[in-house]
Amino acid sequence: MTSRQNGKKQDLPPTAWAVLGLLSFPGQRTGYELKKWADSSLRFFYWAPAISQIYAELRRLEGLGHVVSSRSGPEEARAKRRYALTESGRAALAGWAADTSEAGPPVLKHGLLLRIWLGHLADPPRLRAMVADHQERTRGELAAVREAMAQAGDVDAWAFPLLALRWSERQHLAELDLADALLDDLAVLEASRTRPGQGAGDTPTGR
Repeated sequence: MTSRQNGKKQDLPPTAWAVLGLLSFPGQRTGYELKKWADSSLRFFYWAPAISQIYAELRRLEGLGHVVSSRSGPEEARAKRRYALTESGRAALAGWAADTSEAGPPVLKHGLLLRIWLGHLADPPRLRAMVADHQERTRGELAAVREAMAQAGDVDAWAFPLLALRWSERQHLAELDLADALLDDLAVLEASRTRPGQGAGDTPTGR
């Protein structure tokens, strides 16, 4: 049964599907563990829900019968509630994952590029500094992706998440190349605007 054949499944938000997806791997997990897993995988190519969102969706999914939970016993100093996927939840998730119409196109919201687009309101050195800051953040994210890849590479059940992380590694490497090219473009534009005979208010074509 696909997600379009069941009204309840159709109405689930993306966060609910993400939580179900996190629970589709072997083992039971607490909400905190789900958040850690999201931060070390989902955020590199989609997004990671807040811990409050995860717990809200766990309650919703348990009410729908897609998730079951159990509390830890007295052997643990602090009681914890662990969650697991039910057969109903797995069937719903499999139907949703197979429905390509649900995927949609990727959405790019690039804060740096929005500021480059408004570069006529900023000083060139400030624009270059923004790009450099972006490169530094990207290198940090790339290191985090590679750390997650190293951890996933040792677990057979994470073979497909590893493919997504490899894609994310390539995406971050491409982002660094694009930033280098952007710095070159900014240098060319700045040089053209400082040539004799072209005022600061002229268009790039000189018209």
